[in-house]
Amino acid sequence: MKALITGASSGIGRDMARILSRRGYDLILVARRRDRLEELQHHLPSNVKIICCDLRDEKACFALYEQAKGENIDILINNAGFGLFGSFLETDLHRELELLDVNVRAVHILTKLFLRDFVKRDSGYILNVSSSAAFLPGPLLSSYYASKAYVLRLTQAVGEELRRKGSHVYIGALCPGPVKTEFDQVADVHFSVKSMSSQRVAMIAIQQMFSRQPVIIPGSTMKLSKFFMRAIPDSLLVRISYHMQKRKQGPERDQ
Repeated sequence: MKALITGASSGIGRDMARILSRRGYDLILVARRRDRLEELQHHLPSNVKIICCDLRDEKACFALYEQAKGENIDILINNAGFGLFGSFLETDLHRELELLDVNVRAVHILTKLFLRDFVKRDSGYILNVSSSAAFLPGPLLSSYYASKAYVLRLTQAVGEELRRKGSHVYIGALCPGPVKTEFDQVADVHFSVKSMSSQRVAMIAIQQMFSRQPVIIPGSTMKLSKFFMRAIPDSLLVRISYHMQKRKQGPERDQ
């Protein structure tokens, strides 16, 4: 049994690697920072291969698949991503395009390539890390929120296609609320809602992935929030979202 995890050098990705390793899965861990990957590799009990890869580069995404396609991957976790804080008029366009490359294009490419292999053998799990941001418009974090909405809706649509085919392949979206990770520190962002630990989110994610939950929302607070959002008009929801984001500070954040 083998899992490939992108964005595995810290946060949720690192903690999911630890959980799957304890469950006996061999791992392929992907991130840009080799030193972090090597440190994690040293502390995991299972067989671990590391691949340094910058998913902002489309060619790197295809190269990653070519490296891994012969490894008989059972689980793909698309966790890599980052956000960019600030007014849409003022944020750097180059960084926004990099955000879309990592958060959207890389997820799309890897999902499609590995899914084709999974469907052929009629087994496998794909977990795409979205966010509770996918349920909201996100003034001051507009590109990030929009990218996570793409991940959620793509995952749901593909899941329905698989269901109608009678496929045994699982695809699901993880939609956590605020999580205590370097994501916050890099951005210098402070959340008004209490954050969950990345370890807790990772544990729930793995449990519910194996339970084949199509959309995974860790924590009762975020589940209740999503429920009440349905009763709020979009015009009011976007204003509430703006005031929530206004309390935050900082340029960008890694997931």
